[in-house]
Amino acid sequence: MRAAIITAPDKTEIVDVPTPEIGPNDVLVRIRACGICGSDTLYISIGGLPPRHGCMPIGHEPAGEVLQVGREVRDIAVGDRVVVNPMAIADDIIGNGGSTGALADYLLIKDAVRGQSLEVVPDHIPYEVAALNEPMAVALHAVNQVAPQPSDQVLVLGAGPIGLGITIALKSRGVKHVVVADILPSRLEKALKVGADAVINSRDEDVVARLIELHGPGDSMWPNKAGTDVFLDAAGVPAAVETALAAAKRGAKLGIVAVHKEPIGIDFMNLMSNELTIIGSMGYPTEIFEVTKDIIDNWEKYQLIISHTFDFVDLDQALQCVATPGAADKVVITMRGE
Repeated sequence: MRAAIITAPDKTEIVDVPTPEIGPNDVLVRIRACGICGSDTLYISIGGLPPRHGCMPIGHEPAGEVLQVGREVRDIAVGDRVVVNPMAIADDIIGNGGSTGALADYLLIKDAVRGQSLEVVPDHIPYEVAALNEPMAVALHAVNQVAPQPSDQVLVLGAGPIGLGITIALKSRGVKHVVVADILPSRLEKALKVGADAVINSRDEDVVARLIELHGPGDSMWPNKAGTDVFLDAAGVPAAVETALAAAKRGAKLGIVAVHKEPIGIDFMNLMSNELTIIGSMGYPTEIFEVTKDIIDNWEKYQLIISHTFDFVDLDQALQCVATPGAADKVVITMRGE
């Protein structure tokens, strides 16, 4: 079978490897679609993760069709359309330094248990939309971390795939008012389409002043604070955090889900005097299949997050698209069926 392997820094090849053989507790999935994550481009730039530096399979956002089922596996049948939990086996994470990656023709799911390592989705859900399950679980966990109330007013900073997923999750749970800020008009248009109540072009507008217009003034001993209850950073740039803290009223929460490559300075007098809460978010401890139902119910809305699809043979072009700032939202690789 074909598999995408990082073979050196800044080099990924599609190579021929043996097709996995299932055991009695395993499932073999024919991959139909697999998203590309920003972390994939990071792994490629450094040549993979130890101990597989220079020979690391990639891909951790898969959807596919069950091809073979081990005799001890229950509740999974040949032909089922499934999404996968790449972190089901903690010491062998799919596409993140583990022995297998999902950018391949087939993926072996070891010790397969429905609801833990994979989940079935209806046949009418397009494979490329089902492949959003993993990143949307990341978005849902970020929302769960800040625990918004229905009466809350929220600002999402960044309208990339995670920011859009956060927006959908917030509106799905009935949050009163969600504003999305970004510098790209095309992404702001998508934010409105997936349910944002308002958007702010942070390149052209004063975000704090606009937030005060939208959410009213916030309670604080300091002036010019917005009535926003929750801020979620899905941008990963210092300006996003700085803007949130500048606007934050007494008791506001700031959730961080974006990856920041450099340390950011924080005014602790602001943090203390306004009794702010900063909450980190990483991965999806419980959300990997919690999000699946919402994707099934609202798949057409989630489909808007996808900006590009490429065939597996065009992987280099897809990776270049992902690595180009502002060139794409979600990029998904599709595999042709036999």
